[in-house]
Amino acid sequence: MGRLHDKVAIITGAGQGIGLAYAERFLAEGAKVVVAELNDDRAASAMTQLDGKGDATFVKTDIANEESANACAAAVVEQLGTIDILINNAALYYDIDNANNDFEYLKTVFAVNLHGAWLMARACAPVMVKGGGGRIINQSSGAAYMYNMPMGAGDFHEVGAFSYSQTKWGIIGLTKFLAGQLGPYNITVNCIAPGVTMTEATKKIVPGEFIDMIPELMSAMKQKLEPEDLTGTAVFFASDDARLVTGQTLCVDGGASMPA
Repeated sequence: MGRLHDKVAIITGAGQGIGLAYAERFLAEGAKVVVAELNDDRAASAMTQLDGKGDATFVKTDIANEESANACAAAVVEQLGTIDILINNAALYYDIDNANNDFEYLKTVFAVNLHGAWLMARACAPVMVKGGGGRIINQSSGAAYMYNMPMGAGDFHEVGAFSYSQTKWGIIGLTKFLAGQLGPYNITVNCIAPGVTMTEATKKIVPGEFIDMIPELMSAMKQKLEPEDLTGTAVFFASDDARLVTGQTLCVDGGASMPA
């Protein structure tokens, strides 16, 4: 029997990459996993990959849409009875345009990466309170700590949007505020900040000649970070071993970021 036996876990953006790795590990730990995914093709592929590995359900979800977030929580309660765990993994990353400094685009990234996590937490928290407790696990990024990553030196043109980094720093703050409010209801809220992880999204964004250089340049341990390397931290935060751990951000990056 796994550490998360019969726990109901919603994992947003579980159609690929890190979210899919979380789904596989949580199924292995005995959880009932809800793949909350917007893209139908990714969801279908994920459900095929998860077939036979445990109790997995797909609920189409647009985390940046309030009605969709609320509908996801309602559907999970209707189908599975409760919500024990929420992993706010979904974010604009695979298709993000880091060179776009337009205000409208910045608002779009905030709507998904930060406000989407808040909407999902707001939709799920009442169910957790009613059930006597729960776990919310947010996903930030090492990009939140790397102030010199988004913009290089050279002639000044404009103030950058730093859209991805801004939102991922915001997730760290959101984690603390949610933890402070929800703690009295036996709900813990913690955060994982992955380093550069070897997903298809990363391989699309990072030029191929730099992929092999990343461990040497951005890791004290000189090792590549794979999606599976993040799953143990998520299981810990979701388990009873972390019942009094809340408001914390844990960098899982081989030592690339070492915040005090």
